[in-house]
Amino acid sequence: MDKSKRLLLIVGTAWMIDALDVAILSFMMPLIKTEWTLNETQLGLVGAMTSFGMLIGALLCGKLSDRFGRKKILMGTLILFSLSNLALVFAPNVTWFMAIRFITGIGLGGELPVAAALIADRYTGTKRSQMLVLSDSFWAYGWILASLIAFFVIPHFGWRIAALLTAVLALYVFVLRKHLPDDAITHKQNTASFRQLFSPKHKWPLIMLSLVWFIVMLTYYGIFLWLPSVLVLRGFSIVHSLGYTLAMSIAQLPGYYLAAHLLAKMNPKKLLIGYLMGTILASLIFGLANNVTIILIAGAALSFFDLGAWGILIALTPSLFPHAIRGTAMGSAQAVGRLGAVIGPFLVGWLLDIKVGIGGVFSLFVFLLLIAIIIMAFGIKTRVDNFDN
Repeated sequence: MDKSKRLLLIVGTAWMIDALDVAILSFMMPLIKTEWTLNETQLGLVGAMTSFGMLIGALLCGKLSDRFGRKKILMGTLILFSLSNLALVFAPNVTWFMAIRFITGIGLGGELPVAAALIADRYTGTKRSQMLVLSDSFWAYGWILASLIAFFVIPHFGWRIAALLTAVLALYVFVLRKHLPDDAITHKQNTASFRQLFSPKHKWPLIMLSLVWFIVMLTYYGIFLWLPSVLVLRGFSIVHSLGYTLAMSIAQLPGYYLAAHLLAKMNPKKLLIGYLMGTILASLIFGLANNVTIILIAGAALSFFDLGAWGILIALTPSLFPHAIRGTAMGSAQAVGRLGAVIGPFLVGWLLDIKVGIGGVFSLFVFLLLIAIIIMAFGIKTRVDNFDN
C-alpha cells in the first residue's frame, strides 16, 4: 500500500468514527424517548448536546493543532471520545446521558478539522481536494456500520450495548492511528493565529465559509439525526426504519466518489452549488412524499447530494488559508457550523411539537440551502489559492 492510500485509510477513520457516533445516536433516540418518556423538544435537546460539545471541540482543537501539531491532538480527541462512549453505557438517566454526550462531542468535534488540516498540509491543488473528499467519504462507512449495529444489535440487546460496541471500535482505531506519520511541517508555537485569521485578507472568506458551514450542518443534523424518528412518525416500525436508513446510507458513497472525480474537472465553488441544488430537490421530494418507494429514493438522493456537498466544503475550506492558521481556520469555520448542528436537532423537535409537520420542516431547510447557494455564488470572491505552506 502506498503512502497516500495508507494515510487516507488512517485519517479517514476520523470521519468514520464521527459518523458512527452521530448515526448511533440517531438510532438510539426513538428508544431513549420511550425509556425516559421524553417529548420531541426534549429529544431534540439530547441531540443538540453532542453538537454543542463538537462546537467547543472544533474551536479548541483546531487552535491547539496549529500550536502543538496535528498528530498529538488527533490522538487526544480519540481517547476522549472512547472513554466518554464507555461511560455512556452506564448513564442512569437523561441528564447524565446529555452530560456524557457533551463530553463525547468535544472529542468528535476536535477530530474533523484537525484531520482535514493534516491532509491539507501534505497535498496541494487537485490532489489535496480529492484526498479531502475521499477522507470525508469514510463518513458513509461510519453510517453503514452504525446502521448494521442498529439493525442487528439494538432491537435485541438495546442501545447500551451499541454504545459499548462503539467504544470498542474506537479503541481499535486508536491502535491504527498510532501509525500516523509525524507532522509534515514542524509546528512552532503560534500565539497569533486568531489575529492572523481575522486579518483583512482572511476575514471575509472565513465569515462566508462559516455561514455556509452553519447552514450545511444545521440542515444535515436536522435531517439525518431525526431520520429514523421521522420514518417512525410516518408509520414504519423502528426495525424497518433502520433498514431504510441503511439503504440511504449506502447512497452516500457514489455522492462522494463522483465529487472527488469532478473536482479534477470543475471549479469547487460551482460544484458545491450544484450539489446544494441537488440537496434542495431531494429535500422537497422527501418532505412531501408519502409513498414508500418515493421516500426511499428521495432519501437516497438526499444522502448522495448532502454528503457530497459536505465533502466538497471540506476540500474547499483549507485551500483558502495558509498552513500557519489552517487548523484554526478549519476549527473556527466548523465551530460556527456546529452551532447550526446544535440548533438543527432542537429546532426539528420543536417544530414537530408545534405541529408544523414534516413538510414544513423540509421547506425551511430548502430556504436555508438557497441562502447557502447565494453565499457561494456571490459572497466568496477569494480565488482558491491552494496554499502550499
